[in-house]
Amino acid sequence: MTIEEIELACDASEPLDFSRHALEGPELSHQEVYYPLGFPTVLRTNSPDILLQAHELWSMFERRFDTKPIRVDVKVVEDDPEDPSPTPEFRVMRPLLIGVANTSNYTIVNLDQRTVQVTLSQSVGKRSKYLECMLGTAPFCLIATQYATPIHAACVAFRGRGILLSGDSGAGKSSLAYACARAGWMYVSDDASFLIHDVEDRQVTGNCHRFRFRPSAVELFPEVEGLTVETFSPGKPSIELPVSSMPGITGTPTAEADFIVFLNRHLPGPPELVPYRKDVARYFMRQVLHGTAESLAVQYAAIERLLKAEIFELRYSDLDWAVHRLEALARDGH
Repeated sequence: MTIEEIELACDASEPLDFSRHALEGPELSHQEVYYPLGFPTVLRTNSPDILLQAHELWSMFERRFDTKPIRVDVKVVEDDPEDPSPTPEFRVMRPLLIGVANTSNYTIVNLDQRTVQVTLSQSVGKRSKYLECMLGTAPFCLIATQYATPIHAACVAFRGRGILLSGDSGAGKSSLAYACARAGWMYVSDDASFLIHDVEDRQVTGNCHRFRFRPSAVELFPEVEGLTVETFSPGKPSIELPVSSMPGITGTPTAEADFIVFLNRHLPGPPELVPYRKDVARYFMRQVLHGTAESLAVQYAAIERLLKAEIFELRYSDLDWAVHRLEALARDGH
């Protein structure tokens, strides 16, 4: 799809004006359109290697939404000899989100203009996992403020009924989502879900094309033992698997969130599914939100729409029991 076609499909009255957001330096002569999570994203760069890396990150997503395109400009520059392997740090200066590793590696996201400007050194641009941190998350920052509300939850669906598996980091969201998927459930996301704006229902989307586990998952799932552990963001080593390589696992890009289930693997006592307080759920969900005052107002309204779903706490220690209990919830509604 060409830029002209994107303009016509999304908003012909407001053509894309890249000149206002152009990066200093070499001409960004390489261009492609991708659809991370289904949202149109126009990538321009001076490096064909960046297009190849972006293809690996986003080519599995198909277009599903007719939103105004996100614009990502990537400039590749010479290496910084004094800091060849920098660790990025991220700051919020509304309406800007800024990630800085050094003078040769940084990202600037403009929430108001729906643009991302990325500068990368040549060596960093060839390291796929580092590139995923600096480039791969950039469109998601805009998706999560302009077009959808991020939910710190995995999402799975059984017989057409979706369940958000929520909780703090380490609560077991990915493990339980994977256990459900192995049992024949539809898989939507393993840790980050997005509640779509501009719809009346509770439609959730996510990256249904990969699973990401903590290294401790090998204790539960022997099939992931021996796989490479990567650090995708500071302090979070993970094992990643493409869903296409996992026999019997079926992904789906969206599901209706009929239930929200907070996971609790540490409370002593018998396993059970009990009601959960809506005000506590609201507080938890708001903690991950960021953006302008206008975008936050939209996100808060989306959270209220989501909280019309039934909310529970799942207290468990055995994965098989948890999967069977969730099946009963999806099947019977209690």
